[in-house]
Amino acid sequence: IVRWKYQQYMRDYCAVIKAVDENVGRLLDHLESIGELDNTIIIYTSDQGFFLGEHGWFDKRFMYEECHRTPLMVRYPKAIKKGVRTKALAMNIDFAPTLLEFAGVEVPEDIQGRSLVPVLTSRKGAVPEDWRKAVYYHYYEFPAEHMVKRHYGVRTERYKLIHFYNDIDVWELYDLQEDPKELNNLYGKEGYDQITKELMQELKKLQEQYDDPIRLAEAQK
Repeated sequence: IVRWKYQQYMRDYCAVIKAVDENVGRLLDHLESIGELDNTIIIYTSDQGFFLGEHGWFDKRFMYEECHRTPLMVRYPKAIKKGVRTKALAMNIDFAPTLLEFAGVEVPEDIQGRSLVPVLTSRKGAVPEDWRKAVYYHYYEFPAEHMVKRHYGVRTERYKLIHFYNDIDVWELYDLQEDPKELNNLYGKEGYDQITKELMQELKKLQEQYDDPIRLAEAQK
């Protein structure tokens, strides 16, 4: 029954992907037919990635790479060169300021994200010197339908620190360069004290920057 359910899940998922691809194509064809294709900013993305059996899971919500990483493709020939790729760390809160800047509209000061325009328009996807070095994540819908434990964390280009909290207290640390599948938890192991300290400092900085209420609850412990 488990294998049958998995196969049904994969078939349904692939059918959805096929439908998305087909309708993206229809949209692009329509924009081209009315002469607006190159005058339209097209962003292809999602809320989160999906587990397709990795770690024995399906769906999403955990901070592990399969669902923490999300697709992000942008087409706008007027400003973005074809085929440019970048390693800049982006977040979905960057979309609003990006579109506002492209539209020539002033970005409100209370928007937490950062415009991706400097990244998207740079030569060969070069990362600006003052760009963010880490991204923040927080999932707090528990207990609820999906039953994914509350957790928050920080990810840099190489490392990831996660804290599962609320009714548990578990930390996880991964070296994404040496362990891209996140199978070896390095938290508390010898030789990782300094990187853990640095990630902890970055975590607190980002919680304060994004005004996450969890920082107040943690400070009271």
